[in-house]
Amino acid sequence: MSLRNVGIVYRKELTEALRDRRTVISTILVPLLLFPVLSVGFGSLAVALVGKAKEEVPKVMLRGGGDSAEVVEGLKKLDKIEIVAETPDWKDQIINKEIRAAVEIPAGFQADVAQQKSDTVKIFNYQGEMKSEFASDKIETYMKEYRDKVVKERLAAKNLAETVLKPFEVNRENVAPPEKVSSAAFGGIIGYMVILLCMTGAMYPSMDLTAGEKERGTMETILSSPISRMHLVLGKFFLILTAALGTAALSVLSMGVSFSVLGHYTSQSAGGRDAAAGLILKLGPKTVISVFLMALPIAVLFSATLMTIALFAKTYKEAQSYLTPMTFVVIIPAVAAMLPGVELTAKLSLVPILATSLLCKELVAGTYHWNLIAIIFASNCVYAAVALFLAIKMFQRESVLFRS
Repeated sequence: MSLRNVGIVYRKELTEALRDRRTVISTILVPLLLFPVLSVGFGSLAVALVGKAKEEVPKVMLRGGGDSAEVVEGLKKLDKIEIVAETPDWKDQIINKEIRAAVEIPAGFQADVAQQKSDTVKIFNYQGEMKSEFASDKIETYMKEYRDKVVKERLAAKNLAETVLKPFEVNRENVAPPEKVSSAAFGGIIGYMVILLCMTGAMYPSMDLTAGEKERGTMETILSSPISRMHLVLGKFFLILTAALGTAALSVLSMGVSFSVLGHYTSQSAGGRDAAAGLILKLGPKTVISVFLMALPIAVLFSATLMTIALFAKTYKEAQSYLTPMTFVVIIPAVAAMLPGVELTAKLSLVPILATSLLCKELVAGTYHWNLIAIIFASNCVYAAVALFLAIKMFQRESVLFRS
């Protein structure tokens, strides 16, 4: 094999790729801008929307309570709660967001409490609707405080201390540093974004260097050059691999900067250092190199696979229709790695995309399972070698190159 010939093809394709606006956007601009927009932009927007929702004065419908004046009066005095009179269509009003919740006080509630009888106060809301949940939380907090007040009065009447019902406390204390906590929380996202953007970076060059060549009518010219088919496909492959790895590297850099900026601004807000603890994500050199090395074989797999599939298309548009479903094939296992309870095991280490995503999550958290790392790296290398072998074979078939 002549490395000189491969290099000639590579330089030629690199020059043309840098002139292609679509390739530059997918390889450089998307990974650099996508994550800051998602994390900082949408994060700030979410914080603003949640803050606005908490400041809203929700309407809560009171059902019953005519014989429980003390409870009703307490509800009406709640801060940022507007109590409205009962109407027959209260369920529809909650569903249509005309009111946020309804509280039902059973008949004789206050008298039953005084006689130490058990009763149930019902809170009706729109589950999953943020403003309805906030209103319900305020009502529930008030009723629990009222219950605690009744219990304290009963204990005081019998000359008993409050510790009779609460003899000891149970507190949770986190022993992991904030960086570890945030890494465990965001590690899955890191793996997901690296894999997805790695595939995105390889997708457009693979279409342009195969179906694009056919559509422009330059495939015949390239094939007639005094370079073997293997040198030609390797030169194209290395260009696609460069785009994939460049996209992955830029995405990791973008994520690190985004989390650093987000953590810095959060630490200066009202919550202080504690509020920023969960947003501190430090991607040190060891972590970055580890993630990059594990992304290397998966990038080879993506590059070879996408190039092989795109080679069957006659036009760029047809290649897009072939490769678009590949996005879902990649997204599903990558997202599965973020699901609770899905942990890296020896069996899952053989599943290419899922294993890499799970491993990235562990690496960002600072956990290195060397036996599983070896299995994942070796298996991904085997898959990548098979994909590259198929790509070379497809380039040698005239029926694929000149499919009509």
